[in-house]
Amino acid sequence: MNDSKPKNKNKNTIKERAVALKYDSETNEAPQIIAKGDHEIAKKIITKAKENDIPIYEDKDLIENLIQLDLGKEIPNELYQVVAEVLSFIYQLNDNS
Repeated sequence: MNDSKPKNKNKNTIKERAVALKYDSETNEAPQIIAKGDHEIAKKIITKAKENDIPIYEDKDLIENLIQLDLGKEIPNELYQVVAEVLSFIYQLNDNS
C-alpha cells in the first residue's frame, strides 16, 4: 500500500509576474503600463523598483488583468477603482516615511 501524498503536478505552472505602472496626471488620463513580464523579466522589474525605492504592491488578480494589456496603454475603466486603491495605499506609505 502506498501512503505517499500525490505530487503537485501544477507546481511548475505558478508564474512569477510583474507589471509596472506610471501615472502622470498632466499627460495621462489613467495609469499606463510601462513594463510587464514573467519569470526573469518580472525579477528584473522588481529589482529595478527596489533599486529606485519604488513601492511594490502584490495582487495576483490585478496582475492577471494588467499583464494582458499592451505596453504603453492606459488601464481600462474597469480597473480604475482597484488601481486607484493601490495608488492611494502607495501615497499613504510615502507620507508615513
